[in-house]
Amino acid sequence: MKSHIIKSIQEKNLILEREKNRLLPMLTFRVVLVDPIYSGNVGSIARVMKNFGFDQLVLLNPCELDRPAHLMAVHAYDIIENARIEFSLNDALKGSSIIVGMTGLPGKTENKHFRIPAYSPEQLKDKLVGNSGIVSLVFGREDAGLRNEELEICDIIVNIPTSPIYSSMNLSHAVAVILYELSDVESGVRYLAQHSDIELLYEHIDEVLDDVEYKEHKEDKTKLMLRRILGRCELTAREVQTMRGILRRIQWKLKTGEYEKSG
Repeated sequence: MKSHIIKSIQEKNLILEREKNRLLPMLTFRVVLVDPIYSGNVGSIARVMKNFGFDQLVLLNPCELDRPAHLMAVHAYDIIENARIEFSLNDALKGSSIIVGMTGLPGKTENKHFRIPAYSPEQLKDKLVGNSGIVSLVFGREDAGLRNEELEICDIIVNIPTSPIYSSMNLSHAVAVILYELSDVESGVRYLAQHSDIELLYEHIDEVLDDVEYKEHKEDKTKLMLRRILGRCELTAREVQTMRGILRRIQWKLKTGEYEKSG
C-alpha cells in the first residue's frame, strides 16, 4: 500500500479517535484561583492538584509566580507552567457547564441569597454524579474570599464545615479538601448545558420579569433566587431550550393577547 494512502488512513483514524474521546461522557474540573496573593499558595495548590489527579488550573490576576511557587509545587510545577492566565472572571469561566463558588461565610438567613444554600463538599459530589461537562471550582482571595458579585455568577455555593473556634482555612488546604472529595466522582451520560447558554436563559427570564412589570424592589433578589434554583438543577442544553421556548410563548401572549399560530 502506498505511503500516502497509509498516512491518509492514519489521519482519519486519529480524527475518529479524537471525536470518540470528545463524545465520551466525563466530568472535567478546573481550579480557578481569583486574585491569589501568595505565590507559595499557588505552588501548594498545584501540588495538591497533582496529588489527586487534576491538571487544569486557571489563574485570575495572579501575583508574581516567583521562587516560592516553584519550591512549594515541588514536582507539580508543570501545572503552573500550563496554567491559563486570565484578567476577567468571565474569561476565566468561559466554557464552563457548572460554576461552583467556595465561601467560608455561608448565609444564615433566607433573605441573603448570595451564600444560600451552601453545600458541603460531599453534597457537591453527590450532585455531580452521573453528569458530563466542565465544572469550574472557584476559590477566592486568601484575605477576603469571593465578593458577592462574584458569588452571584456561581450556580452552586460550597462551604467546608470547620470548627467554630477557628473556621478560617488556608487556601491550599481548602482546595485539598474539595479535590479529595471529587477525586473519585463518577461521570455519566447526562451532558450539561454550557454556562453561556444558561446565561442566555437568565437574560430571557429578566426580560419576562420586565414584561410583567415585576415589583422593582423585589427584582434583584428574585433574579438571584432563580439563579440559585436553576443552578442546582444541572440543566442540559435541551432543558434550557425548552424553558426558553416557554418564555417565548409567555412573551407572545403578553404582546398580542393570542398564542402564536403553529404550523
